[in-house]
Amino acid sequence: MNNDIALEKVIHAFEELEFEQRTTTNLENARSKQQMTTYLKSLDYSLRRLQVLQECVNELVDEKNQQLLKQEKVQTLKTKMINVSRQYGISYQEVLKIMLNIQQRKSK
Repeated sequence: MNNDIALEKVIHAFEELEFEQRTTTNLENARSKQQMTTYLKSLDYSLRRLQVLQECVNELVDEKNQQLLKQEKVQTLKTKMINVSRQYGISYQEVLKIMLNIQQRKSK
C-alpha cells in the first residue's frame, strides 16, 4: 500500500516537472516574469545580445503605448462627436458629413 502511494507521488512529481518544463522552455507559454526569466536564461545569450533584445523590447513597448494613446484619443473624439450629435439632435453620420465639408472648405 505504501509503495502505491509513493509511486503515485513520484508520478505526480514527474508530471508537475514535465508541465513546468513545457511552460518555461517556450516563450509562447511564458505568462509570468519568472517563466520569462527562466526562458531567457535558457537561451544563454551574451550581454550584447541581451542588450539588443532589451532595446527591441523597449521599442516595442513604446510602440504599443503609442497605439494605445492613439486609440484613446480616437475614442475620446468619437465620444465628443456623439455628444455633439445628441446636443444638436442630428445623427452621428450627419456630424461626420459636416466635419468633412468643413475640412474640404479649409483645404481649398
